[in-house]
Amino acid sequence: MIKAILKFGIFSFLLLGINAYSQEKKHFTGYSNILQGIIPNQKTDFWILVHNNYGKNQEVRVVGTKKDYIPQSSGFNLFPDENGFFYVVSSSAGKIEYITDLPALRKFVGKIDNVDEAAIMLTDEGYFVDEEFNDLAGNYAEDSKNYYLEVGKLTSKECPYQKKHFTIAVNKATGEIGTVKDDGTYIELYNKKCTNNPRLLKIEKKEPPKDEPKKTNSTTKRR
Repeated sequence: MIKAILKFGIFSFLLLGINAYSQEKKHFTGYSNILQGIIPNQKTDFWILVHNNYGKNQEVRVVGTKKDYIPQSSGFNLFPDENGFFYVVSSSAGKIEYITDLPALRKFVGKIDNVDEAAIMLTDEGYFVDEEFNDLAGNYAEDSKNYYLEVGKLTSKECPYQKKHFTIAVNKATGEIGTVKDDGTYIELYNKKCTNNPRLLKIEKKEPPKDEPKKTNSTTKRR
């Protein structure tokens, strides 16, 4: 009986160890690398990931034998207020398509094949991988059923500028979003123009200084 209990204990410990290892957090390593993880939903003749930064186009990834295409003047971002933009040039059955927004990118991605595509899907839902604060909003883990992504979301562009972070489960088999855990606010910025700036409110609440009694100069006339 004791041996059976010991064996069960060791087995349970091993299972816990495997589960903990499988959910070890890893950092996302940049928007460019996330986009390079795309596995298109449809068969393509070729596809190209292009990054435009200050008017200069850089082909980040080329899959297949590319043909001439027209450089685009607009595209999509994976991060709010990101400098530059990305776009995808795709050719299927000889027809070239330009992917310049997130809904079209999500359609191009199609079925979720990996954690990078899960991050792209969540970006279309309003979340993002925050490279600047990746310890809070730029991680992921996985087990046999789900990807678990720690991502950010811009919850206010007004005063105060605010970001919150979330842990979101994405089902590997279906690509559906499961549990969404709100991990709280990690950025809250006020500026001088914010009417609800706590520092300004404190200043306004201070009592105005009492006026000092005015000194009167008395003059005497000499006769």
